[in-house]
Amino acid sequence: MDQPVLPDYAGACISNIVPALLDGTVEPPAWLPDLALDASQVVLLVLDGLGWEQLGERRALAPTLSSLLGGPITSVSPSTTATALTSIATGLTPGRHGVVGYRVAVDHEVLNILRWSTPEGDARARIVPEKFQPTEAFCGQRAAMVTKAEFATSGFSAAHLGGARFRGYRVPSTMVVELGAALRAGEPFVYAYYDGIDKVSHEYGLADHYDAELVAVDRLVGDILEVLPRGAALVVTADHGQVDVGERVLPPHADVAALASFQSGEGRFRWLHARPGRGDALLEAARAHHDDVAWVVSREQTIDEGWWGPEVTDAARQRLGDVALVCREPVSFSDPADSGPFELIGRHGSLTAAEMYVPLLVGAPR
Repeated sequence: MDQPVLPDYAGACISNIVPALLDGTVEPPAWLPDLALDASQVVLLVLDGLGWEQLGERRALAPTLSSLLGGPITSVSPSTTATALTSIATGLTPGRHGVVGYRVAVDHEVLNILRWSTPEGDARARIVPEKFQPTEAFCGQRAAMVTKAEFATSGFSAAHLGGARFRGYRVPSTMVVELGAALRAGEPFVYAYYDGIDKVSHEYGLADHYDAELVAVDRLVGDILEVLPRGAALVVTADHGQVDVGERVLPPHADVAALASFQSGEGRFRWLHARPGRGDALLEAARAHHDDVAWVVSREQTIDEGWWGPEVTDAARQRLGDVALVCREPVSFSDPADSGPFELIGRHGSLTAAEMYVPLLVGAPR
């Protein structure tokens, strides 16, 4: 792939789903099937990690999903959960909501958005989530949301789901129960989130375990369709796709690392923060050593080319690094400060087609 897949912020993009469904001033887009626009009740189900390419390669394993109306739309930049879920919930581009990655620079330290922590620990008191991203979710309509119970009090939930009414579930079967109860109560719009595909692909890649999880998710979608009342519709989308990286994890070259004070972002969209006065040298060194596997771009280039949307606030700009290594090949860049319980096999964050295209599918009760 010679060029990155840029988000279609003006058209078929995940940031435009909620405005299309809930904002009556937005003209209905052609890429959202009328079945969703005409429904008396809508469930928006986000399947974390389900890329359009991965689904297309496995349609025989997902007959329910494959039977739904719709097609591919783009994720946002970077194609990572923290940024994409915030864009879905708020209807804003990353340049406006400011959640510009998974690990974000805040005053010379790095905030892990999903854990809402820095190396000093829990950051909710020092970096207040509702101030970091103050826009209310779902066009301010206090929508019902059904997500995992343990996410109820997280900093990230406070940052991207502000104003929503929480219904927690523990396992997929109870998600269906909670959705059914919300619909019977007359909720016009319900947001639901499931993270199983992402978790499995991170730990096992895109092989047998992934296929088994997709089969289970397809059954889950069928179960949700069965609890929809007449006149309701299910809209299914995702935040990003996946790339099987395996053990192809590269350290930034020593010449590059010597010019960087620290890193943020993630393995497939790695931000390098230059030492004072070394920005140009860092960009030159990064291109010399890494442009065989990555798009090596400056902060200014990403802004000028619209990677974050047509508007980039001062707060969002300050959270970006100086030089980005945006992986073009199935590799990842390491950062000793970015660790977890296991080495990730499936990864995402970059702007390849496998990561950027996600489904937008609509179904109704049979």
